[in-house]
Amino acid sequence: MSEDKKFELKKAVDQDGQAASPVLPDEVKNYLIDIDGTVTEDVPNEEPERMATCEPFPDALETLNKWYDEGHIITFFTSRTEDHRKVTEAWLNKHGFKYHGLLMGKPRGGNYHWIDNHLVKATRYKGKFTDLVTAEHEIQVFED
Repeated sequence: MSEDKKFELKKAVDQDGQAASPVLPDEVKNYLIDIDGTVTEDVPNEEPERMATCEPFPDALETLNKWYDEGHIITFFTSRTEDHRKVTEAWLNKHGFKYHGLLMGKPRGGNYHWIDNHLVKATRYKGKFTDLVTAEHEIQVFED
C-alpha cells in the first residue's frame, strides 16, 4: 500500500485473532481495471513484443492517477499471463501509473459476471476515461 494514501484501513482480525482482509472506508472505491484495450491499445498475448512499446491512453493515465491520489484502490486485472508480469510492471512504472496491485491471467472474452455479497458496480470502457457519472440501466439480478 502506498505511503501517500489518504485513508487508514481498519485492521481486521478473525475469531482466532489472525489478520483478515482490511475494511475500506465507505468513501473509498476499489477499482479493478483491465489493461489492453482499456488503458492502452489492445495488445494480444500472442504479440508480447508490443507490450513494452505501446503507449498509454493519456486520459486513462490522468484519470487513474487522480483516483489513486484521491485515496481510491487501483488494481489492474489483465489477461496477460504470469510470463508477462515483468514487462507489464515495467510498462506501468515507465509511464507513471500509480497502483496498488496487479492480477494476471484474467480469462479472455467479454462475458464477465461478478457475483458478490457486496454492491458491485461495473463500467464498460468505450474509448475515453472521464469522471464517473450516475446513470440508470437495466441489470440482471437474482430472482426473489
